[in-house]
Amino acid sequence: MYLCIKRLIDIIVSSIALILLSPIMLIISAIVYLQDFHNPIFSQKRVGQKGALFILYKFRSMPVNIPNLESHVQEKLKITPFGKILRRSNLDEIPQLLNILKGDMSLIGPRPPISSQIDLIKLRSENRAILLKPGLTGWAQVNSFDNMPYYVKAELDGYYYENISFLLDVKIILMTLIYLTKKPPTY
Repeated sequence: MYLCIKRLIDIIVSSIALILLSPIMLIISAIVYLQDFHNPIFSQKRVGQKGALFILYKFRSMPVNIPNLESHVQEKLKITPFGKILRRSNLDEIPQLLNILKGDMSLIGPRPPISSQIDLIKLRSENRAILLKPGLTGWAQVNSFDNMPYYVKAELDGYYYENISFLLDVKIILMTLIYLTKKPPTY
């Protein structure tokens, strides 16, 4: 029953957020485009609910034609000057509201891995967290630390699967808001 309510909340919140954030999205799009005259939206295949692939959207923070790599490897890649601001502020994630509205993602759930993260996908399959829609934020993200091993991330995702509830989702949203107000990492 809660998953139906959760989907309704996803539709309402992502619709309102897209409307309210549309001026910011236009400004970000223009700035990213003017850096190199390429598409400001980065799209990438990700593993979603039940292992199905979907296209995830983000504002592009790196030059075009960057290979699909895990985020801890991206430190070695060149991030554009404005891309650093986008990442520090998490504004690069705003286009994922479209993924939520489409039903590929939820506001809260395990973050969607790229298909090369085979060990993480396998662990999520074993603890059934793969059955959930991936989220913009999640239990593993609000409890994360640098270079968190896959097995820890999967354990946290499994905990969320086993304990999913409105109150846990509210707690994750509040913890995410606290996280967003912390001093951002430097790249």
